[in-house]
Amino acid sequence: MTDRSLRPSDPSFIGGHRLLARLGEGGMGVVYLGRTESGALAAIKVIQSEYAHDDAFRARFRREANAARRVDSPWVVKVTGADPDAEQPWLATAFEPGPSLADAVGRHGPLPVRTVRLLGKMLARALAAVHEAGLVHRDVKPGNILLAADGPRLIDFGIARSLDDTAITSADLVVGSPGFLSPEQATAGGEHLGPASDVFSLGCVLAYAATGRPPFGSGAVAALLYRAVHDAPDLDGVEEETAAVLLRCLAKDPADRPSAAELDAALVEDVSPGTAEWLPADVVRTVAERSAAMLALPEIQATLAEAPPTPAPSRRRFLAVASGGAAVLAAGGVAAWAARDTGGSGKRQAAAPGWALGVQADLSGAGRGAGQAQEQGARLAVEEFNARRDKPFTLELKTSDDAGRAERAAAAAKRLADDPDVLAVLGSSTDQTTQAALPVYDAALLPVISMSAGQNLYQNIRSFVRGRPLHGTVAMKLAFHLEATSAATPVGVLLDRTAGDVSWQTIQMVNFIVRKYGDATHPRVVPAGTTDLGPVLKDMRGAGIKAFVYAGPLEGAIRAARGLAGFEGPKYAAEPALDPRFAAEESAAGWTVVATAIGPDAARVHSFAQAFHRRYGRAPAFWAAEGYDAANLLIHRLTAIRGQRPARKALVAPLQAATYRGISRDFAFDQKMLQLSTPASFVHRVRDGAFQYLGPAPDRAPQPKGR
Repeated sequence: MTDRSLRPSDPSFIGGHRLLARLGEGGMGVVYLGRTESGALAAIKVIQSEYAHDDAFRARFRREANAARRVDSPWVVKVTGADPDAEQPWLATAFEPGPSLADAVGRHGPLPVRTVRLLGKMLARALAAVHEAGLVHRDVKPGNILLAADGPRLIDFGIARSLDDTAITSADLVVGSPGFLSPEQATAGGEHLGPASDVFSLGCVLAYAATGRPPFGSGAVAALLYRAVHDAPDLDGVEEETAAVLLRCLAKDPADRPSAAELDAALVEDVSPGTAEWLPADVVRTVAERSAAMLALPEIQATLAEAPPTPAPSRRRFLAVASGGAAVLAAGGVAAWAARDTGGSGKRQAAAPGWALGVQADLSGAGRGAGQAQEQGARLAVEEFNARRDKPFTLELKTSDDAGRAERAAAAAKRLADDPDVLAVLGSSTDQTTQAALPVYDAALLPVISMSAGQNLYQNIRSFVRGRPLHGTVAMKLAFHLEATSAATPVGVLLDRTAGDVSWQTIQMVNFIVRKYGDATHPRVVPAGTTDLGPVLKDMRGAGIKAFVYAGPLEGAIRAARGLAGFEGPKYAAEPALDPRFAAEESAAGWTVVATAIGPDAARVHSFAQAFHRRYGRAPAFWAAEGYDAANLLIHRLTAIRGQRPARKALVAPLQAATYRGISRDFAFDQKMLQLSTPASFVHRVRDGAFQYLGPAPDRAPQPKGR
């Protein structure tokens, strides 16, 4: 894989973005991957210094950056920031980690007819938004189209120009990529380029997607330019109806081409653009693989600490990274403790810090059941530790409630990060709140372990480990269990987009595994917010499905159970359904849920369950054992460091290198991905209004069933 590490000459920060890696380099500048203080990832294009000293270039860059901000389309990467007046001008857009169309076609060959039509419709809408903003893109090509699960993204406004801009580009300069240029671009008619030029280029792109080759061939640049101006396009192999539309796009006279909106209407397809099934399965796997690879960023090592000019309440300071040229926010140690008055002497001295663990969780919101269970499990672990006669210190547990809301997560994390007693944190209890909180903990170098957040969060958080597998891994085990225990086919798989990426990861993995074993699937998608699953369930049953998998939120799982009442085949739901409210639903009887929380009735947690009952007067809920394990792991790391109270950052490496045998799983962490390298997933089935624990999910694929 291409080396994406930062170089010594690269800047550390650009416009409030901490730079993490190089994404690419071209004639006009370098594109970096960066992260804002809020944790959002961005692609930042930094212009080379020779262009930065050109006043005309800056004027053009300023106009185009302002125009690009006005582009409003889900299929165009959103411009999130720009500074044309910086020493090196830069433009930031939202980061999309998927492969380019060029990569996908090069790896898998031409795309199916339906995919080409959907690709064309979405890109036509993207160009319509670009043109409505007063821009012409001028470089629509396969390399500037990224593929995501829900649709393509048009990128790179690096050579875009305003419609009223006639003075910046020389009239005899050919701008764009040969093979995808309009005739007016090929003849160096830079002053005459309009929206029709982009439509021509999009026609070339769609022909390439449908055939695997550019419509005007390949070879020398001069030959390509000549063919674009004089030759008919090669559309051999393009489906007849689609070819007729593309011929209109590839007309030599711009006046004969459809507008972007007309192209959208001309590409007729029954499937709605933006659905998760717009891509074929092999390309979906490439999207998932490339996304995972791009987000697995190298660790940034801090090598030089510089004290801040004045003490800050958050005890933060900048760390300059000599090896990569980056700078990161890090903890300022544990020296800035709250002062206290000492017996009327008039002098103030530092108060001795305590020893505490923090728990950030949803303790009052819709998901409080899981959050409270983790907090109660962790509290039991701390109380058992404090009851030991040989304890080297007394430990306190401090909580911070984020109510399961991402907008409250950073403030909840800051309360723990700003508390000098807190040495490590368990949390948070949801994907969204964990992602929002991690930048705060990273800045403080405060060790964090999450037991219930399974989303593929960005990996360059130095103090974080995930004590559970990713959602995709859990889905893989669900599919393994289905294949090992049932011969039912076809399998209906329903993606409810209300649950976002979690649902998508689950369904894509199940779809892939089931088909890999020679079984058929019948996939369907419902838009976010759908409350009536009746029509899609009726369709799936009418198609003859023999098994069913639902991926969506708890409420949707309940609706699916009601809608499939009387269906006798195996029925599965993803992890959000692991909730007493689902089990209490009469129609949920017999449903199976595979999740990373162990059953409170599992034999290996029996002693814990008894202790929990003595402490709280009831049986533990799901996630209590995981909270107990996480707290004991952190305690294990604290007690392993002999001597005086450690600084937070001194716990980071020991936590990431820890091995620990818990009651729910064995802990060992992948040092590259900073997540559990010993995945733990468990099978639960609804019986008599409650979940019955069936045991661990299979760790590997079953042997082929010989069908």
